[in-house]
Amino acid sequence: MQFRVKSAMTVLAAATLLVACGKKEEAAAPAAAPAAAPANVVKIGHVGPISGAIAHLGKDNENGARMAIEELNAEGVMIDGKKVTFELVAEDDAADPKQGTAVAQKLADAKVAGVIGHLNSGTSIPASAIYSAAGIPQISPSATNPKYTRQGFKTTFRVVADDTQLGGTLGKYAVTTLKGKSIAVIDDRTAYGQGVAEEFTKAVEAAGGKVVAKEFTTDKATDFNSILTTIKGKKPDVVFFGGMDAVAGPMLKQMKSLGIKAKFMGGDGICSTELVKLGGDAIADDQVFCAEAGGVEGEAKAGMEDFRNKFKTKFGAEVQVYAPYVYDSVKLMVAAMVKANSSDPAKYLPVLAATADYKGVTGPISFDEKGDIKNGALTLKTVRAGKLETLAVIR
Repeated sequence: MQFRVKSAMTVLAAATLLVACGKKEEAAAPAAAPAAAPANVVKIGHVGPISGAIAHLGKDNENGARMAIEELNAEGVMIDGKKVTFELVAEDDAADPKQGTAVAQKLADAKVAGVIGHLNSGTSIPASAIYSAAGIPQISPSATNPKYTRQGFKTTFRVVADDTQLGGTLGKYAVTTLKGKSIAVIDDRTAYGQGVAEEFTKAVEAAGGKVVAKEFTTDKATDFNSILTTIKGKKPDVVFFGGMDAVAGPMLKQMKSLGIKAKFMGGDGICSTELVKLGGDAIADDQVFCAEAGGVEGEAKAGMEDFRNKFKTKFGAEVQVYAPYVYDSVKLMVAAMVKANSSDPAKYLPVLAATADYKGVTGPISFDEKGDIKNGALTLKTVRAGKLETLAVIR
């Protein structure tokens, strides 16, 4: 009995010691960190062709968006008194209308606050119906077909001039400045290529020039000998191509091999640094003329040059064409959110539509009632010594 009592006391003491030790260890453990408050994340979509023949242009655009997003996050933007983090949701449409609508629906389902893109008119136009139905603002930095902003949607905007200005200016330039009397026109059958070629043709005829041949190809073609042989027989002074640089480069090489010495013209789709690489020695000085559907002049040149230098440092590549317009589009969209005190599309959309003289690296941005940029600029360029050189900025 005494042994049992003693044993019991021993067991009780041991238990007490263990409990005490447990309390001591628990007290010594560091206090758990308070749960972090959920971040206020605002998703902004970007769509461009990251695969396919013009992937270099799509990546250029996407990099412009990434640069803007990173800068905004570094600034610590506040919306309605709360710090927000911006997330870029980048999608690839491969410059294909079907894929473009598929990714547009994907972004709508993800409830992004806004979309920058698409690059091509052929993808931007069908995608715009999906964004409109979802009430999501869309700013295209490069789609130039007039139809894009003429569908009656309140959600569509663009920060560059359209094909009416682009093709019209180039057509007049071909006749009045390049003195083209006989002109051949080729297009790639895309919404962009056909649109800019049609506007170019109208302007040529209005200026007194004569279109002696109208041919077409596709945006994936590589062999143009048949249509170029037909065109050679017409002896044109100027050949205009409505399409992209990935097709224009090989076309220029085949023109040289066939002995066609005509001037070569195109819209913003060929006005890239990549065209110079693709065309190589087939491009003589002052042979190629193109127009970028935007441009800066005067004091604004310094800001654009600064952007180009930062872009090259960050990505190790020269700006192709529209990265600065994408960059401005992202920052413009966020500025509207800040002013509206909300990233809710329904609340900031009216503020975005009312944008007046936003100061971007591409110049001042204001929208008309259709969502087109007011007083849009065009930059006429040529190739000299293997580089694109600006001839003039026209408004």
